[in-house]
Amino acid sequence: MEDDTGTGLPASLAAAWGRRERPAKGPRPALSLDRIVQAAITVAEADGLAAVSMGRVAKELGAGTMALYRYVGAKGELLALMTDAAYGLPPAPDPDLDWRTGLARWARGVLEGYRRHPWLRHVPVESPPILPNQMHWMEDALVALRTTGLTGPEKLSTVMLLAGYVRYWAQVTLDIAAAAGARGVTAEEAMSGYGQRLALLVDAGRFPELHGLIAGDLFAAEQEADPDADFDFGLDRILDGVATLVAQRTGAPA
Repeated sequence: MEDDTGTGLPASLAAAWGRRERPAKGPRPALSLDRIVQAAITVAEADGLAAVSMGRVAKELGAGTMALYRYVGAKGELLALMTDAAYGLPPAPDPDLDWRTGLARWARGVLEGYRRHPWLRHVPVESPPILPNQMHWMEDALVALRTTGLTGPEKLSTVMLLAGYVRYWAQVTLDIAAAAGARGVTAEEAMSGYGQRLALLVDAGRFPELHGLIAGDLFAAEQEADPDADFDFGLDRILDGVATLVAQRTGAPA
């Protein structure tokens, strides 16, 4: 159901922009779009994203399922609104940060969003960002890139690259943590025997490089390291690549 404001958005998403105050027809219901979204988030936080359905959310609100459709035309719209609400606004911008520090801060902020709300990693990506908080996050990243000399498409591609890396990292690490939790252990405990298991399976003849790493107690050392060290390593390599492009555009050292 599209709205009647000329945006081409579903009515519920137009409402998130303040373009639609209430359903177009009928008496004023007791529900509100904000209440529906918050109830859906409550379900997702308690039982995971798979538990979110229009019927379950309606039950959470003590309402009939059809009442929700006055505000949200489809489950996909509800998931988009939940995502936007869960992330909220980015931290206040810091004009003193250079572009690289600003982008690193942005990426870590997105990662923290996934960690606060692990169900976010399961929300399917059905369209480019379109909701208000999403736009604020995108604006924050673009502000960091303002002085880089990159073209508009290059800036957007840089933001997409970082967002994809963060989502992948969140997916892997949170999935491991969830699987460990289902077995009654922490992610660290689940990974503690990984190197030992590999040492029993990997021989030097078939896997010489991997065998050398295992023999050097690589995985034991990683257990004692900063848990975000691998994330920071990957983030730094991405930013190194962006820095090379920025140097080409500005003539500054990479």
